[in-house]
Formats: sequence, structure tokens, C-alpha cells
Amino acid sequence: MTELQASLDAIAARAASDEDRGRVADYIPELARVDPLRFGIAVALPSGAVLSAGDADVAFSIQSISKVFTLAIALGRLGDGLWRRVGREPSGQPFNSILQLETEHGIPRNPFINAGALVVTDAILAGHKPRDLLGEILDFVREAAGDEDIHINRAVAASEAEWGARNRALAEFMRSWGNLEHPVDLVIGTYVHQCAVEMTCRQLARAGLFLTGAEGTPALVSAQRIRRINALMMTCGHYDASGDFAYRVGLPGKSGVGGGILMVVPGRASIAVWSPGLDETGNSKLGSRALEELVAATGWSVLG
Repeated sequence: MTELQASLDAIAARAASDEDRGRVADYIPELARVDPLRFGIAVALPSGAVLSAGDADVAFSIQSISKVFTLAIALGRLGDGLWRRVGREPSGQPFNSILQLETEHGIPRNPFINAGALVVTDAILAGHKPRDLLGEILDFVREAAGDEDIHINRAVAASEAEWGARNRALAEFMRSWGNLEHPVDLVIGTYVHQCAVEMTCRQLARAGLFLTGAEGTPALVSAQRIRRINALMMTCGHYDASGDFAYRVGLPGKSGVGGGILMVVPGRASIAVWSPGLDETGNSKLGSRALEELVAATGWSVLG
């Protein structure tokens, strides 16, 4: 454990001196205000220990990382019936692209691109009022993290709703194909609030422990569904850079445009990193680099 802490400290020190940090997500005004110099990393172990370095106790908007938790809820409620409405293949397109929806009859490629996440949100809205569903999502995340102090940033949600014309276009297009059952405003409103959940690296790392499948971690979904979620994180978790992340890091991960990445080491650890500057594909530039360094230091990889 001492060696792991030393690795985290070294990674955070290198990140602090790195000037090639990418750009914050300025198309969402509230995210554009985040300090690009922030960097945090945390590793949660099945024993309950959490090791961290840098700004690991500063809360940030998890954005698309929330799609992991809503997918877990959807699979628990709908099982394999979900796959009639959303695919399981990498998209090869930007996370907010409409191109494939036009040729594939309104069926998104996977649940981690925006169109797919909107379908998942629509699916779990069935029988719920939006406020009740958001409460269920928060309860799920809080239970996973073992921490009640996790909340939604209403200013971020409002900013994202105001500047979310492309998400609205995706939703309208899928509704025209019959793949959205609720009113677009309802789906978009729920979706932007789930994306505006704020967590620290320490909280997020703990929240990902259920995906390790390790003994003693929260039993929120079945072992079979853990494998499926991890598989989708591996192949689709970084949008059209998912293959590159798998090649360089070799572990399931899910990024968000708030600059966070959640990564799972099956059976061993859950890792969260945060650096707000993004690369050209919308993934944390320093965060991706840090995870590659951590894997090199620990030897953690499903690829051996």
C-alpha cells in the first residue's frame, strides 16, 4: 500500500507541472468556469481503504460517468430487454453525433454515447416522476459510495439544459423513430440533472467498487451484469477514443466531459481521476495520461 501511495503522489506531482492540460468543456458555461489546474486521483480498495493524491476531495460534475450508474439501474429493472432499444457496439463517432441514428433507424450504438444514455434515461423513467427517479439515482450512487453527502449541482444542470440543443435534437430524432416514449423535455430535464451529480475522486472511487465484483463490496447488481457493464466500459467508455484507451491502459473506464474518469480493476480496485482539461475527443487529457502511468506502475491490466 505504501508503494501505491508513492505512485499516486508521483503521478500528482507530474500532473502539477504538466502544461499540456487540454481545454475545459466551454460549451457548457458552468463547466467552463472550472479551474483547469485542478488534478485529483483516488484508489478505493475492497478492504475499505482509499488512497489519494492532489485535489481528491474537491467535488466536480461527473457528467457522462453517471451513465454507468443509470445503466446499472436499467439492467436491474429491464434486464436484456434494454438491448432492443440500444446497441452494444462502439460508435466510432463523437459522443453527441447524430450520423448513425439516421442510418440505424433511431437505435443508438451503445448506452454511453449521449443518444444511448437518453434512451436509458427514458427507459427508467417508466412509472416514475422525474424527481422520484433522480432521487433513486442519487440513492443508488450514495449507497455505492457509502456516502450520503453526494448531491446534484442545479446550476450545472440548468446550464447544460440551456445549451443542450444537440441533445434535444438527438432526442427528437429518436422520438420520431418511436425509440423515446416520454416527452423530450422530460427526458432532457432528467438527463441533465443526472449528469450534474457532483462527487469527489474519493467518493467516485468508492462508488465504483461494486463493479470490481470483489468480496465485501456493495452487491448492487448481479455478477453477470457487472461483467457486462465492465465490457461496455472497456469497448465504449471513451467514445471514439475507446480503442486507444483500451490499447494504452487495458482496463474498463468511463469518462465525462467534467474531466473525470472512473476506472475498474476487476477484483482489485476502483480508481477515479479528475483533471478538467479535455483532449480533442472529449476525454480528460491528464486523467488518461495518469491512468496509463498508474497501470504501468502497478501492473494492473486485464490484458496482462
